[in-house]
Amino acid sequence: MPAGRRSGSETTGNVGGARSGTERRANPARPPPPPPAPRPFHLPTWATAPRPQTPPGIYRQHHTPYDPKKAGDAETPAGPLLLRAALNLVVAWFVFIYGRGFALSGLGMLGLGDLPTTPTILLALLVNLLVIALVIRIFGRMGRWREVGRRFLLPLVSRTVTEVPPEPEAAPVVDVWAELRPAGEAVRRLEAEPVGDVDYVRLHQAWRSVGADPAGRHEFAAQVGSRGAAACAHPSEQRDLPGGRAARHDLMVRQVRLGTAQDVPKNPVTHRNAGFALDPALLGTSLLAVGPAGTGKTAALARPVAEALCLQALAGAACAVVVGASDADLGPDDWYDVVIAPGDPSAPYGLDLYGAAPSPDEAAARLADALLPDELAPRAESARTAMQQVVGPFRAAYGRYPGVRELRALLAGDADGWAELAENLQKSGRRPEFEADVQQRERMHGRVDDPGALLADRLALLDRPALAPGFSGGPDAKPAFAMRALEHPLRVRVKLPERSHPEAARMLSRLLLGQFTQAAADRGDRELFAGLVLDDATAAVDAQTIRGIQRLRGANAGVVLLLRTLSDLPEALRAPLFGAVGNRMAFPGIAPWDGRLFSEAWGTHLVRETAVTHTPDTSGGTMRRAGRMVRKALSGTTAQTESVTTRDVERHRWSPSDLAHALPSGHAVISLTSVTGEQVPPLLVDLRH
Repeated sequence: MPAGRRSGSETTGNVGGARSGTERRANPARPPPPPPAPRPFHLPTWATAPRPQTPPGIYRQHHTPYDPKKAGDAETPAGPLLLRAALNLVVAWFVFIYGRGFALSGLGMLGLGDLPTTPTILLALLVNLLVIALVIRIFGRMGRWREVGRRFLLPLVSRTVTEVPPEPEAAPVVDVWAELRPAGEAVRRLEAEPVGDVDYVRLHQAWRSVGADPAGRHEFAAQVGSRGAAACAHPSEQRDLPGGRAARHDLMVRQVRLGTAQDVPKNPVTHRNAGFALDPALLGTSLLAVGPAGTGKTAALARPVAEALCLQALAGAACAVVVGASDADLGPDDWYDVVIAPGDPSAPYGLDLYGAAPSPDEAAARLADALLPDELAPRAESARTAMQQVVGPFRAAYGRYPGVRELRALLAGDADGWAELAENLQKSGRRPEFEADVQQRERMHGRVDDPGALLADRLALLDRPALAPGFSGGPDAKPAFAMRALEHPLRVRVKLPERSHPEAARMLSRLLLGQFTQAAADRGDRELFAGLVLDDATAAVDAQTIRGIQRLRGANAGVVLLLRTLSDLPEALRAPLFGAVGNRMAFPGIAPWDGRLFSEAWGTHLVRETAVTHTPDTSGGTMRRAGRMVRKALSGTTAQTESVTTRDVERHRWSPSDLAHALPSGHAVISLTSVTGEQVPPLLVDLRH
């Protein structure tokens, strides 16, 4: 059943997804850690907590939506409000007295006072009522008496009521397992067990994946009956993250709380003082964060998002790929199912350089793009062709992709390697198919403009004794992870060797981002949200990956890219990158030229501006002029007139100077765009609360 596909044994030992017969499957090199006990919390309270619909970016659990009427009350101080109400009441009393007398005198002048007693009394009463209604309407509105009554009189009356309050009604009993009741009596077992939020969401996710399939429902009921809250568990058998959580999560709506939107005029009124949160609807448009080292990008953004994706993977709703330096704080290894650490002999998994791509040409082109740095981008097309002329024939001859050392030798023109390749192509009967590629490579060997020699030199950075076992191919290779596994709820951590092999780390970051964008967009089953967190994307962004990021919006996938400065990117890529991502985040201390790109991307808005102009007073006749002259002689100041002009002008929401110099520590400014197109202007967020 679908629930079993998400939680059964299909994903265990198959981190590379679909593979050919000669490609090896990655089996766990060590047993998974024992599952931790669920966090103690009251399930009914959590499951029934109010989660009102809100604009994007607001943490919904227990949120109080913005009420313009109450907000207007709060903006008026109590002192001025009561003083204005009292003054209007005094004026209203005098207006009533004199207005009533004037009206009755007017009636007497018209001769209506000679009527019999009863009609006269009724007429006088009617006049009084009309005057009272008119006075209350005029002065009550100016004095805001209704607001005074709502804010001060009604609470006072409610506190002075002496009646015994009625007994509070018992809170209605909410059946948190109502959706699973059709599964039968097995669901009753869940009522007697401690159930965490991961269990609750996972079980409901599995039940929805079953649908109306009778066999699937029967299997679901059997698992719940035998395993209880541990039914349909993640292949790791973990039901929560080991070591606890650092951020606040609401798995019901898949949100992670990062901070609090500040109560400042630049923030929209709907978001002020509200919790700030991210979810797959926002991450699906991808996020770019820029800030110098030490401003909290990793601790305040990358780690919480990685933690959220790992929790959602345990609940069967996401898959996570987290890439960063080996010393980056992106969570302990126990959070992840696959830990790839090139250069670390103890790491149990390696990386498939080809991503288990179904097409050799596609795999070769992606690898060639990753090998070349930005300064060699003009030679990218010829490098792709050269790589395809090697990888395609090798796959046809051997039924697998070449390892790093084999690929390097063939690109460099090793005679023995090409002879063996030609012999195996002849045996496979596919030599005529690749004859043109083989001959072209032979003609290019030794030439100055041969891109194969360039690729071989770049591959030499990966063909090191400490790194080679971490990549697919060769007898000493480790079980390899391939990006084609994004259809399973896997949690993958890649530790890049930035200190020992910095250029190799940059190549791998480019390769991983390119493989992710391609694999996420090509998935046949897009039920799971696929998220990539790249702690340092300086070397990973190129024109190909920017186009790949744009395709992720409709593929239920997204990336989180962290940069120290936009100056590390070629100038031609900066504006396209800003256009490719939907969420842009600026941390304190960014350079003014980086702030200019953010400011231009966020645009302008209308601001009411007041200008005060002072000019010398030249009005009046001789006496006023003489008086002004005496005043100037005595005080030393010239009499001036004041002119006030108010107009609406366009101003940047956040100027480059504000972003570079005015952001306080521990804060960030972020604009949001959801996959449905909803947008939120830049928010100033305190990431410490």
